[in-house]
Order: sequence, then structure tokens, then C-alpha cells
Amino acid sequence: MTFTKDLVLLLKPYYWVNILMSISYIVAKRAPFICNYLWTYLFQQEDQCELDGRETEILFFLLIVVMIRTRKTGSVTMINYLTASFMYTKIANLGLWFYNDIRLGLIYSVFFILVALLLPEPTYSGPEKVVYFRTENALDEELEKDKRVNWLVTFYTVWNPACVNYAPIFSELSNEYALPNLKFGKLDVGRFPKIGQKYHVSDSSFSRQLPTTILFRQGKEVARRPHADSKGKLVKFYFSAD
Repeated sequence: MTFTKDLVLLLKPYYWVNILMSISYIVAKRAPFICNYLWTYLFQQEDQCELDGRETEILFFLLIVVMIRTRKTGSVTMINYLTASFMYTKIANLGLWFYNDIRLGLIYSVFFILVALLLPEPTYSGPEKVVYFRTENALDEELEKDKRVNWLVTFYTVWNPACVNYAPIFSELSNEYALPNLKFGKLDVGRFPKIGQKYHVSDSSFSRQLPTTILFRQGKEVARRPHADSKGKLVKFYFSAD
């Protein structure tokens, strides 16, 4: 996705509401007008417009966790980074609100639950030319049907963040580059683990192979990403439109 497309996506309620919830505590603490009104006027608490040592430690720990998790999920765009960080930032804010005042923590908890129920993460809804293999034999049947057709197949699971991030990229690529002799397909190894084993794609929650994209030519695998090096070690690969 381009930076312009990311900015357009940010206009959707899911993103700006979650951004506000992710920065709510630090804004309430550091914005003078909000801080004075919230703590001094409503809750009659003095000297609350500075972060104490414990709050600073929590925020620094949050920053480290977000950096590690977004890297592990293969986030390569602004939207990916934000989506991967929302859960951690909101949980940290929940703890900070409870740490400061249990009443504010309860109010934030209500918003937390409502947003989770009413604002699910937007999914890609644009055009695509992807064949979804919904039976165990579907992929093998397509590979054998016409050897002149090359297949670019992604093995994924619905719960893996890296697969979720890659889904719109793969759909856009399929819409742009699909040809009669080049087709795009997807197979859920969470539903069909035996197929994953056949093509050496692990569906474990600790797997570093998700997603895996394999190019088939004349019914045989000719390339895959991520791939193993000469020592059998998996080479990291971050999927992007480039």
C-alpha cells in the first residue's frame, strides 16, 4: 500500500478511535487543559499533570514490546504498525488508568469492550483474482489440470497477524498481474494441516513460515518465500507490494 492509501484508511473509525484510545492516558496527563479539568476539577486531585516513575516505566516497556511485536509480524506499512500495536497500547492504557484511579479505569474498560465489539478491524474489500482452495484435494487437482498454468499460492492461517497484513497485498497483486497462464491461489493450512505438512508449511503458533508463498510451474514447486538456506535455516522475508 502507498502512503496515500494508508492516510485514506486512517479516516475509517476503527483506526482513529483506536489511536485516540492508545494515546488517551498520556494526552490526559500532558495536555494542560484536559489534565486540569479531569483531575483538578472533576476528581479534586492535585499535581496529576506529570508522569510519575512507574508510569514512565510502563510506557517505555510498552514501546519496547510494540517494536518487537511489529517486527515479528512483518509489519512494513504505517497501517500494519498501528494495527499490530493497538492491543498492546490499549492494555497499557487500561493498566495506567486503573493505576491512577479505579473509576477512570472502569470507564476506560467500558470503552475498551465497546470498541472491540462495535469496531472490528477493516478487511480488504477491493477487487481480487484469487482462487481459494476449500478442499484438501483442490490444489493438487488444479496443478494437474493444466500444466501450462503457473500458480502463485499462499499458505496462510486466519489467526496469524503476518498473514492478515499480507492478505490485501496478495489480493492487489492478483488483480494487477493475474493472466490466463498465471493464477493466484490461497490455502488455509489451519483448516488443512495435512496439506501444510505435504508442502512443508507449519501451522504452529510459533511457526515462522506463515505466510508462505510458493510458485508452481508445470505442477512443480520452483520457488518459495520464505525459503531455507543451504544449512536448512529459514531466511526471513518480509512481504510487501514491492
